[in-house]
Amino acid sequence: MKKAFIQLHIAVFLAGFTGVLGKLISMNEGMLVWYRLLITSLTMWILFSFQKKLQRIPRKDIIRLAGIGFVAALHWVTFYGSIKYANVSVALVCFSAVGFFTALFEPLILRVAVKWTEVFLGLLVIAGIYLIFHFDPRYKTGIILGVASAIFLAIVMVVLRQFVQRFNTPTILTYQLTGGFITLSACLPFYLQQFPVAHFFPGWEDFGWLLVLSWFCSVLAFQFTGEALKKLSAFTVNLNFNLEPVYGIILAFIIYKENQFLSKWFYAGVAIIAAALVIHVILLIAEQKKKTLYVSH
Repeated sequence: MKKAFIQLHIAVFLAGFTGVLGKLISMNEGMLVWYRLLITSLTMWILFSFQKKLQRIPRKDIIRLAGIGFVAALHWVTFYGSIKYANVSVALVCFSAVGFFTALFEPLILRVAVKWTEVFLGLLVIAGIYLIFHFDPRYKTGIILGVASAIFLAIVMVVLRQFVQRFNTPTILTYQLTGGFITLSACLPFYLQQFPVAHFFPGWEDFGWLLVLSWFCSVLAFQFTGEALKKLSAFTVNLNFNLEPVYGIILAFIIYKENQFLSKWFYAGVAIIAAALVIHVILLIAEQKKKTLYVSH
């Protein structure tokens, strides 16, 4: 159990580290994501084929997963765009809005009851983001891209739940990321026309950080999460992933000294968002205790 907790927290830390790497890599957001998808999907095909974890799936599902992969690619492009146009802290604060958009999209896509408590807490998060947006216009473009990133990720998370009961996670992720790479590649000529780059190939330093981003923050983080799930409940894993933006912001403060460039309105907005997340965690723990008591009786 102790080893599973350590693996889980390493996975959460690595996920939080992606924002720092997004700023460290000098390539623009489109090329960064294209290379990340290329390296990650190729690695997963080799690794999971060797481990015999890949399942055969119908062509219809391959196409659907490719579509989800494209939305996931848009999430990454807008997330790293938020970092480039604002900073790591702003992008991760906007990332906190994922729960709100998930609560909105889940009833629409999966035809389930609306969770009004989550909607209300999500509105608090949006209020915190608006406070930063309204009083600190320097980050306007970055905040818009960050919120768009949260919307795309919420769609991905909700739709993927339809596949979890039918296929294992390695198969889902491999086809999803491969689909994201192929569809983003099809869009790349149009993207480069609008946002031309001086160099198509990354320099050695950028390439090294891309390998860290793909192998450690994607493939290894997934492996650790999968191992942790064997010992810990999905509830515990999801609860701990609430720490992802916290780790990311702390790292941004330490590495880039971003705390020196943020206004009091940023901290006021973050305080509202943090309060919403804490309340959400308390409610989740209370709900889990009720379920445990119900099962025990």
